[in-house]
Amino acid sequence: MPSSGYSIEQFPLGPMDNFAYLLIDRSSGEAAVIDPAWDADAYRSRAEAAGARITQVILTHSHDDHVNALDAFRSPELPIRISRAEAEFWSGVPEGVIRIGDGEGTTLGETMLTWLITPGHTPGSACLLLEHDLISADTLFVYGCGRCDLPGSDPRAMHASLQRLRREVSGDTVIHPGHDYGIAPTSTMREQLEGKIGRASCRERV
Repeated sequence: MPSSGYSIEQFPLGPMDNFAYLLIDRSSGEAAVIDPAWDADAYRSRAEAAGARITQVILTHSHDDHVNALDAFRSPELPIRISRAEAEFWSGVPEGVIRIGDGEGTTLGETMLTWLITPGHTPGSACLLLEHDLISADTLFVYGCGRCDLPGSDPRAMHASLQRLRREVSGDTVIHPGHDYGIAPTSTMREQLEGKIGRASCRERV
């Protein structure tokens, strides 16, 4: 696999085994915090150690365990992005948030992220597709998926979203889930489709 112009830093944080992420564009040194929760200083420290500066915040969905450190990043100079459908669902959506539609792109320096709106866990849950990686958040875990029994969730929509990922995401793409609920912190789409390991550990969580 060719080297990418970005790096993805994974943060295991909080009592719910969350994964948050810091995406760094190597050419520009710009960084995006994805789903800031539990420890705002952790993201800032990692960015500083990498010689990067945080220039935007991206929210895959609005559940508190993915946004409870968001207030530490609210600033007129720091755009916050979320899917349009999730912004309409979230009663606490920040003022001035940038609303993104399905298939639209976000740039971070020279890195492009494509937004795939994947309802099911919430009405506007999003996955972020990069060159070789998918931030799959609470749509797709390692041999599992997000809960579909919460307000705004829909098991039929989740099934359709997972089938979409199956069709549109290449097998060698590395998935980066929103929780550490699998047998490994990451996996590939091919491993998920083949299902040769981990079936017994597949579990639906928050």
